[in-house]
Amino acid sequence: MSCALTTPDLNDLEGCYRYCRRVTHRYGPNFSVGFRFLPKRKRDAVYATYAFCRFADDIADEEGRANPRKLLNAWERSLERCYAGETDHPILVALADAAKNFAIPQDPFHRLIEGCRMDFTVTRYETFEDLLVYCDCVAATISEMSLAIFGWDDPRTPEWGRDLSTALQLTNVVRDVAEDWRRGRVYVPQEDLERFKCPEADLAGPTATPAFRNLMEFQVRRVQDHFNRARPLCGAVHEDSRVAVSLMGGVYHRIARRIAEDVSAVLHSRVGLTLVEKIALAAEMQARGWLSRAHLLPPPSW
Repeated sequence: MSCALTTPDLNDLEGCYRYCRRVTHRYGPNFSVGFRFLPKRKRDAVYATYAFCRFADDIADEEGRANPRKLLNAWERSLERCYAGETDHPILVALADAAKNFAIPQDPFHRLIEGCRMDFTVTRYETFEDLLVYCDCVAATISEMSLAIFGWDDPRTPEWGRDLSTALQLTNVVRDVAEDWRRGRVYVPQEDLERFKCPEADLAGPTATPAFRNLMEFQVRRVQDHFNRARPLCGAVHEDSRVAVSLMGGVYHRIARRIAEDVSAVLHSRVGLTLVEKIALAAEMQARGWLSRAHLLPPPSW
């Protein structure tokens, strides 16, 4: 991690879970808003899962890190040992316990790490289908891990989860387009740049050109389409996880809406919600959750 955290004793399971919680709140503030509304066992398990994924992503993304491929390979080997019952890191101690309690599959972690490896070599995506392959690796995998914890019964739930995870990842693509370009990466498909006759240099501004506006408005409509398809997920997970899922989707949905209102905003700042706005959204989702249990409203959604 880019900021040091105090490492707990590996024999202190609760301390290891607290370590994962601190990682999650520090590096995933948009996700962690929803996690706070899960029952403790589920909340701890999600923290452990997210912390593992965050650590892998940090290895791949942090500029100047020595031998990132070697470090990522070592982290993947640690995962295999973790599932075999051997742990040497607080995240792995917590994850081993969470995986045992909720039968979290191991394969999505490996696929997520493969997605992190893509960032070492792939800096452009020719088509949207190519980008979806990346999204499946770095986002849909997290949905698979999370759904094992949230619980579900409807066989369509994994597909709704995939749509939501894709919506969240595409929101990141739109929000971070200028920052990514400055780092030498363009996640907006090349075919879309060509379609709207938008040169890559326009992605960094400083002025939003007409081509840039048309391109980004198209991207936001695509994001909204995935949010719309994911709506049933909120009512498909087990009841004690619904507010959490609604909040995770709700925070990103509002970010996407904010960008839609002024796509040029992504050229000047990182579009997000303030703490007050997140608290208000949480209160709204809690109220809707209570009303849905009283059968006065459908399950909370965005």
